[in-house]
Amino acid sequence: MSIRRLPEHLVNRIAAGEVVERPASALKEIVENALDAGASRIAVRLSGGGLDRIEVSDDGCGMESGEIALALERHATSKLPDDAIENVATLGFRGEALPSIASVARLSIDSRPASRDGWNRTVDNGLLVAEGPAALPPGTRVTVEQLFARVPARRKFLRSAKAEYAACLDVLRRLAMAHPSVAFSVEHDGRRVLSVQGGEAREDRVAALTDRALAENHVIVTLEREGVRLSGVASIPTYHRGVGDHQFLFVNGRPVRDRLLVGAVRGAYADMLARDRHPVVALFLDVPPLEVDVNVHPAKTEVRFRDPALIRGMIVSGLRRALDAEGFRAVQHADPAALAAWRSEPVSPTPIGAMPIFEAAAAAEMPLSYRPSLADRRSSFLTPPQARAEPAAAPAPERQSFPLGVARGQVARTYIVAEAEDGLVIVDQHAAHERLTLERMRRAMEGQGVASQALLLPEVVELDEPACDRLEARAEELRDFGLELERFGPAAMLVRAVPAMLGQSDVQGLVTDLADDLAAYDSALSLKERLDLVAATMACHGSVRAGRVLSVAEMNALLREMEVTPRSGQCNHGRPTWVKLGHGDIEKLFGRK
Repeated sequence: MSIRRLPEHLVNRIAAGEVVERPASALKEIVENALDAGASRIAVRLSGGGLDRIEVSDDGCGMESGEIALALERHATSKLPDDAIENVATLGFRGEALPSIASVARLSIDSRPASRDGWNRTVDNGLLVAEGPAALPPGTRVTVEQLFARVPARRKFLRSAKAEYAACLDVLRRLAMAHPSVAFSVEHDGRRVLSVQGGEAREDRVAALTDRALAENHVIVTLEREGVRLSGVASIPTYHRGVGDHQFLFVNGRPVRDRLLVGAVRGAYADMLARDRHPVVALFLDVPPLEVDVNVHPAKTEVRFRDPALIRGMIVSGLRRALDAEGFRAVQHADPAALAAWRSEPVSPTPIGAMPIFEAAAAAEMPLSYRPSLADRRSSFLTPPQARAEPAAAPAPERQSFPLGVARGQVARTYIVAEAEDGLVIVDQHAAHERLTLERMRRAMEGQGVASQALLLPEVVELDEPACDRLEARAEELRDFGLELERFGPAAMLVRAVPAMLGQSDVQGLVTDLADDLAAYDSALSLKERLDLVAATMACHGSVRAGRVLSVAEMNALLREMEVTPRSGQCNHGRPTWVKLGHGDIEKLFGRK
């Protein structure tokens, strides 16, 4: 077959296949053009999930008639003033989006610069069908209808209208998140589905587009290094999701999906979240144009960094610093579902004077012969309470002095109840001590290592042979944590010493869990992540267990250490270590508010 030059309409369709995969792709290109035109307000109207109609109106700079005609030609753009393609600072610059869309749909552009007349140009699947004056306010209106209607091979691979609508909405959320100074409104089939005002603070815009509860459960991330600036919003570890679709990453204002960035976020939360939970983050990287290649993907959804290690390190460090600065903070408000589970005692129809307590008082005044027997009154006795309050040997400290308050008692030998200035604090003693033990081990590792306590009689732990192989391979790393073990035959390990700070721990359970963790994650983790995994497993075994009775002094000591320990608001698995029932929540329970 001889080589031939492809006709223009076929070239445009091939380009459309690279740039316009679905309605969301076309919508993204058009909205990015509006942002590059300096729009302060963008209105989007969709029909049939964008399959039938997409309309984008903005109040940007607008175009004259000649510029509209030029914009519909391939490789024509206003976003490259010279030949330095590496210095591009706009969202779109390839000059292929509009002609590519016009080659597979009916595209109509109405535009009017300030103090000029408006103009319309309509192209239907590559053919000019209408052109003339148009009446509209300053700005641009772009309408796309019947996308891929004449390309059935592409149309049949599109998903349902609901799925395409969801993809369009996701694109708009990301663009709106990246530009909080711009107002966005979105309608679908005549129904308003999204509306945000311009000029919002970045954290307010992120909360409005993800979850309103994020506004009270986030930290601000800021870090600058070697000309690269990182900023954004990240949820505290106890505020998380079951899927990772609430992680938004932006490079120079451009929404991107990058495995490097996603991996960095997971690394930053590594020891604060369970592996099946995901934080809510929106991170914004401002990188010098020469340090990032944004043209590695036709739709510009992926980027390539010149120094990826610097970027990953910045994300991990920025998130860690922001989370460390929050100290013991956890999710701030009681869960509404948990509050609804509280039961109010029904009002008794029994007159107050007939209640058992009054009956007992009246019986004390009766003659002895008329008093009821103990057996008769046994049914009036109540079940003893399952909580414990210990008399303080010294006056209790003032609750105003401490953020987590002062201990007032222990419930079910598991939860510490403390009174703070602004409410009631309930602490999970095992989860809290687990985090404190982990942080102590980390500090020890940064110094001289974790002190070990030799066992009077070395303990033999039987495991299968692969588990023993994994433990033997990591024996040196485990020794740094104070755990000394050696091979004892093909299917057993001999434990000679354990970390001193763990106290009387379950050696069998500790070694077994370490072997299981190494089997599950060893090959997938870096050395530091592996060490963190070992420390977290040891900390879990060395913590105060649920069911242990604590004195008031021990409870207060635990609260005070939590207040000065980084990340003590959540345990090593991402669960909260404490919750607060504010005065307002308590008043609601008793109908006072």
